[in-house]
Amino acid sequence: MPVLRLLRATVFAVVCVAVSLGMHALAGGAAIDAAVFIEVTALVTGGAFVLARRQRGLGALLAAAFATQYGLHHLFSAAAVQPPPVAGHGHGGLAVDVAMLLAHTVTALLSAHWLERGETALAMLLRLLVAAVVTLLVRVAVPAAPRLVTRPCEDGGFSFLTRLLAAPVSRRGPPARVFAI
Repeated sequence: MPVLRLLRATVFAVVCVAVSLGMHALAGGAAIDAAVFIEVTALVTGGAFVLARRQRGLGALLAAAFATQYGLHHLFSAAAVQPPPVAGHGHGGLAVDVAMLLAHTVTALLSAHWLERGETALAMLLRLLVAAVVTLLVRVAVPAAPRLVTRPCEDGGFSFLTRLLAAPVSRRGPPARVFAI
C-alpha cells in the first residue's frame, strides 16, 4: 500500500522536521525560510518512505534518526536567515555547541522511539484487522459450523489462523503459581 506508506512517511517527516527545527532554534540556531522547511520536509519524506517498506527495529531507526538529525543540523545552519549583528554580543562558543548537540540527540531519540512504537502499533492493528476479516469470512462461508476447531498442522505447529489470532494476545498480571496455593 504505497499510499498508506506515503501518508505515514509524510506525517512523520513534518513532525520530525518541525520538532528538529524548534529544538535547533531553542539551542541557538537561526530561523530558516519556509521554502527551505518544505524542501527539507520533502527530503525527509523520501527517506522515511524508503525506510517504511517494512517494519524496522529500534537499532536501524536510531541510526537513521541520528543520520537525519546530523543532516538537518547542517541544512538548517547552511540555510539560516542571519539577523543583523548586535554590537557587543558574541555568538557561538562551547555552550551553544553542546546545546545544539543535546537538542539534536534528544530529537533523534524521540523520533526513533516514536516511529518504532507507531510501527509496532500499526502492525498489531493490521494483524487484528486481518484476523477480523478472516473470522468474518469463515463465519459467512460456513454458517452451519458450530465452532471453529483448530487442528495442529502436519509439522506439529499451529495453523496460520491460530498464530494470527494469538499474535496480539498480551498476558499481564501475576504469575499463575501465586494463586495455585
